[in-house]
Amino acid sequence: MSTGAAESGGAAEAVLEDPYLELLREARERGEERRERTGVGTRAVFGRLLRFDLSRGFPAVTTKKLHFRSVVAELLWFLSGESNVRPLHEEGVHIWDPWADEAGELGPIYGVQWRRWPDGRGGTIDQIARLLEGLRREPMSRRHLVSAWNVAALPEMALAPCHVLFQFHVSRGRLSCAVYQRSADLFLGVPFNIASYALLTHLVAADVGLEVGELVWTGGDCHVYLNHFEAVDRQLARAPYPAPRLHYRRRGPDLFAARSDDLALVGYRHHPALAAPIAV
Repeated sequence: MSTGAAESGGAAEAVLEDPYLELLREARERGEERRERTGVGTRAVFGRLLRFDLSRGFPAVTTKKLHFRSVVAELLWFLSGESNVRPLHEEGVHIWDPWADEAGELGPIYGVQWRRWPDGRGGTIDQIARLLEGLRREPMSRRHLVSAWNVAALPEMALAPCHVLFQFHVSRGRLSCAVYQRSADLFLGVPFNIASYALLTHLVAADVGLEVGELVWTGGDCHVYLNHFEAVDRQLARAPYPAPRLHYRRRGPDLFAARSDDLALVGYRHHPALAAPIAV
C-alpha cells in the first residue's frame, strides 16, 4: 500500500492499494543498478507479477495522467497489422517516431506478427483471427496464445518486442488475459502496456460474447531508468485515486471495426502528467 502523501492538486480520500506503485517503488529503492543497451542505466528487479480485476474498474494509472487516446490508437494500429507510423500520425500520436526510419517504417513489429506471421510456406498466419475463432469454438482450450517474438524477424524490427506473448483464459463466462513482458520500463512503458492489454481484453471479450475477468501482467526485467528518478519520486509521493470505467460510445461485436473515438474512460480522476526522456 502506498504511504506517500498526495501532491498539491487534491489528495485521494483514502489511500488505495496499487500493485503497480509498489513495484515501481521496489525497483527505485531496492533494484540492482545495471548498465544496459541504451547506455542510460537502470535500477531493476527481475520476475514480478501484477493482477488487476477488470470487472472492478479499468487499470489506468491515476498518480499521473495516462494519455488514453494514444493507448487506443496504438492498440488499434497493432490490430490493423500496420508497420508504418503514418496511421498513428493521423490520430495525432507520435510515440513510435523515435524508432521509425525516414519513410515511417518500423519493420515487422507487433502488428505484423499478430496478423501476418510467416508460415514458412510463403503464406502468413493471422494470429488474432485464429484467437477469436478458437475462443468461440473451444473456449476451454489452453492454446489461446499470440506471440510477437519471431526470432527470425528480430533483426528486421526497429525495436524487439517488449511484451512478447499473451494468453487468454475463459472461466465462468469471463475472459482473462495473461501477458509476459520481457523488458518493462516501469515509469513510461508499463502503465501504457497495462492499459493496452486491459483494453484488448475488453475488446476481445465483447467480440466473443464474454464478460471481462482478470489481467495478469508478468514482467521479466522490471526497471527504472536512472534519468527517470526525479519523476518517479514525484509519482511515488502521490496517493492513487479509484479506478475509472471503460465506456463504449459505440459498441459493436467486431473487434476490427473499433475506432479511437468509440472508447473513453469515465470517472478518470488523475494527478498531473509527468514527463521523462525516452531511452531509445
